[in-house]
Amino acid sequence: MNVDAIQNGIVIDHIKAGLAFRLYNLLDLDKLDCPVAIIKNVNSEKMGKKDIIKIDSEIPINFDVVGFVDPKATINVIKDGILEEKLSIDMPLKLTNVIKCKNPRCITSVEQELDHVFELTDKNDKVYRCLYCETKADI
Repeated sequence: MNVDAIQNGIVIDHIKAGLAFRLYNLLDLDKLDCPVAIIKNVNSEKMGKKDIIKIDSEIPINFDVVGFVDPKATINVIKDGILEEKLSIDMPLKLTNVIKCKNPRCITSVEQELDHVFELTDKNDKVYRCLYCETKADI
């Protein structure tokens, strides 16, 4: 398989194998009008297997989404075919309008204009809870 290098854009690397499509959906990459490559189950010395997403465009990336899906992922910024910046991501303390509360009794189900806000309550187990009803988020 041959996936060309990108000239100007972003490579999200070191994604835990199997999580690339979740990241793709949460970042709304399907709405982009540029080449986007998802490479699954790439052999990796460090991880065994990993996923990679290549975006051939300079777009803003929501680091909170990347940190929520896989805090060990890295973001590489490519300019003129050269790695300009490599960023490490951490789990965000708060997520706003990234995921929705699944509790039908939550105030966000009734008040449609309310933001869906989740707070990190347990970093070790990657637990996020709704700010309003404390329902645990599905990761």
